Amino acid sequence: MNLSHAEILLVEDDAADAELTIHSLEKEGFAGRILLARDGEEALDLLYCRGGHATRDPELPPALVLLDLKMPRLNGQEVLRTIKSDERLRALPVIVLTSSNQERDLEECYRLGANSYIQKPVDLRKFQQAMRSLAQYWVSVNHHPPISAFRSPVSGGA
Repeated sequence: MNLSHAEILLVEDDAADAELTIHSLEKEGFAGRILLARDGEEALDLLYCRGGHATRDPELPPALVLLDLKMPRLNGQEVLRTIKSDERLRALPVIVLTSSNQERDLEECYRLGANSYIQKPVDLRKFQQAMRSLAQYWVSVNHHPPISAFRSPVSGGA
């Protein structure tokens, strides 16, 4: 199963970057729903179905998270740490999509469990190419985790 009709959570505080990312994904044929969180707190509210997202079904997490690092209220590394330390969310693929080219950010994100780290190109054409590559792999080629991967393993004797 691919992501062509799934939900992607885009966590991005910059309105222009969010619009460009959404447009680029749609241009590459993503027909699913893109959920936008403007900061880390809103992203966690969405993932944990609380606050303004309390009506979401906790059994249906987004299939992919595109995560900026430098955000107000709660930064991307804290969001990543929370996702990857929670047994119910750990299988969720998290792609860091950031302007940071700092080695310590790259190292920390992979240490925390990021599935990929993409530095946002400044050039518009290069950004669109990066989104094209991202969409081709994560939306069209990669199989996202089944819903069962988000449930706690049942312990039992045998």
